[in-house]
Amino acid sequence: MRFLSLSLVALASTAIAADSVTIDVTKEVECERKSQKGDKISVHYRGTLAADGSEFDASYKRGQPLSFVVGKGQVIKGWDDNLLDMCIGEKRTLTIPPEFGYGQRATGPIPAGSTLIFETELMGIDGVPKPESIVEKVKDKATSTASGAAEKATEEVKEGVKEAIASKLAEAAEAVKVTIADTDGDGQEHNEL
Repeated sequence: MRFLSLSLVALASTAIAADSVTIDVTKEVECERKSQKGDKISVHYRGTLAADGSEFDASYKRGQPLSFVVGKGQVIKGWDDNLLDMCIGEKRTLTIPPEFGYGQRATGPIPAGSTLIFETELMGIDGVPKPESIVEKVKDKATSTASGAAEKATEEVKEGVKEAIASKLAEAAEAVKVTIADTDGDGQEHNEL
């Protein structure tokens, strides 16, 4: 029964983790001041449905970014919580499940229960001067090389673990064969093991 309870807890936590907003920073920018809760920000966006990729809205087409106070419930939760800590000029793609979007209600061209994908770009923060130039962060070569080396080492460890498990399974199978062979049905007790 205890195992069943632990399994249900694990299953529930997996379901909760699966229903969160995914953030992909597509253009990382350096800055001194990032967006904070309570800032009035201007965001350009393109919204598409995850189900079929169809576009349902885009501020770019209107030539006017959307302005709102972030973190105050003026927009869907998927935006309110995930457009924080951005630099002006930064771009993020947000994959927003229904719980953080419009839920189970249809809204205009958005069907009920839709997962939404928004390509967003922070255009401005009221009261924060726009930088003269946008400086995109570049991953340094050492970080990329170290990351690649770590991934290779991880794969090597995984391969070693697989080999060790296979070896132990083979040993266990051989032990079972010996035990079965020693049990020859003659009624004699075999205490060799």
